Amino acid sequence: MTTTTPNPRVAIVTGASRGIGRAVAGQLAADGYSVVLGYAGRADLAEQAVAEIQAAGGHASAIQADVADETAVAAMFDHAEQQYGGIDAVVNAAGQMKLSTVADLDLNDLDAMHRTNIRGAFVVAQQAARRLRPGGALVMFSTSVMGTKFPTYAGYTASKGAVEAMTLILARELRGRDVTVNAVAPGPTATDMFLDGKDEQLIANLAAQNPLERLGKPEDIAHVVAFLTSAEGHWVNGQVLRANGGMV
Repeated sequence: MTTTTPNPRVAIVTGASRGIGRAVAGQLAADGYSVVLGYAGRADLAEQAVAEIQAAGGHASAIQADVADETAVAAMFDHAEQQYGGIDAVVNAAGQMKLSTVADLDLNDLDAMHRTNIRGAFVVAQQAARRLRPGGALVMFSTSVMGTKFPTYAGYTASKGAVEAMTLILARELRGRDVTVNAVAPGPTATDMFLDGKDEQLIANLAAQNPLERLGKPEDIAHVVAFLTSAEGHWVNGQVLRANGGMV
């Protein structure tokens, strides 16, 4: 009797050279996905992540793409289709965070942040909407600060509010496609982006905000994403999941 092995599912993860994106790429590869790791500027870290996945027996490649550049993002999706045969999951973990009060935020910083967090999210979502195969999943990223409303986060949360609105609308626009669209909203998570510029006391205070009394780990968020991109998680659609240890 002849048997055939089904082709592996294929994922694109942006912002995958470090932090949450890198943890997501590693988790999806461990779950059997062939993974395309999108990165903006740290080719060395992206290639290191690819090497780790390959050393563990997985399949991965790295592609440089500014998520706000529609030509570069389309080329990344082309690569996934040509290299692996199609696309089943897209995780847009790329993002920028610049903290300041509304009164003091440099508008150039606001523009740069919103270019990545809003335009970039839209560009990636647009390609995902066009190319995801039936049974596929798009996972966007918001923030739990939408609920906590910490001072100095206004510019950042404004961009993530746009992502949440985009997520809920796109889920409905894809009616009949068998494709889910959700957003994950992490709480304070121990990544380079989050820890940058914060002193030990502030980090300890933020860690104490949730009942588990610790910062999240990138792996905590990766497990949530893995569920949303799995067959078991496919009934969850058009939702924003607060992954924050119970922080209000």
